[in-house]
Amino acid sequence: MLLKARTEPMELIALRHLNRRMELPSQEKFQLWTMEKGFIGEVLFDKMTENLAEERYIIDDLLLKVNNSYFQLDKVIISQDGIYLIDVKYHEGDYYLEGDKLYSFRSSREYKNPIIQLTRSETLFRQLLQNLKMNHLVRASVIFNNPEFTLYHAPMDQPIILPTQINRFLKELNNTPSKLDESHKKLAQTLLSLHQVKNPFATLPDYQYDQLEKGMHCSECGSLNNEIGDYDLVCGKCGTHERIEKAIVRHIEEIKVLFPEKKITTKTVYEWCNGKVSRRTFLRVLKKNYRAVGTTKDAYFE
Repeated sequence: MLLKARTEPMELIALRHLNRRMELPSQEKFQLWTMEKGFIGEVLFDKMTENLAEERYIIDDLLLKVNNSYFQLDKVIISQDGIYLIDVKYHEGDYYLEGDKLYSFRSSREYKNPIIQLTRSETLFRQLLQNLKMNHLVRASVIFNNPEFTLYHAPMDQPIILPTQINRFLKELNNTPSKLDESHKKLAQTLLSLHQVKNPFATLPDYQYDQLEKGMHCSECGSLNNEIGDYDLVCGKCGTHERIEKAIVRHIEEIKVLFPEKKITTKTVYEWCNGKVSRRTFLRVLKKNYRAVGTTKDAYFE
């Protein structure tokens, strides 16, 4: 039973928006690339665990805080034989471990060692169970699920699951009988209640409203080269058609992500979309999809 589905991180969504409207620094470009790849890997593994048999609770993308320390868990599977903490990595290419560091053969770039991250998360999770006075066996693993991934010098005694071992891991999990009781239900409910919505680790480059390029971008390729048809936003690059109302709502949500403190007014949306359509059209869409606050002259929308 899936209790919490995965959603795209707000940090990833914000970086996508910024990437369309400004030149991202190289570090943030790499951050966007790694987050995109990581999310793809997590979604792919989600699909692999959709049909697990027996009774199990599954919680995706859990952010917890224990003793003023935050830690993130890509997937938690609550089973009769234990609580599975799973960290998913979608690295591609040849990598090797040297000491406590992970390196890419191709670029020689150093990556965070997922085993160290996992060990920290496992320790904090055990502390959480102790604080809650709950007694469950904890089984933590790092899963590398990109079929084009190879890891050299992988230690045999570490909780690493390589691409060629995933099916066997899931088969063994699936074949393990699991009947859940009230203690498992209570743990699942408690974890959901403790989930931290705001991620303190999220980092974005400095940006200002005035420095971002204005206009309506294509929902498929992100191009700002668009024209307005009779009822559609038409991309001049890839030819994608999108209904005007849907496109306007998408751009309003973009403003809310990048500038959460900014009031959503007809003028703001008109400026953000670079006057692609009339103010009257923007006002109609706002009135239809959002709640007006204040008088007509000073009205904004939530």
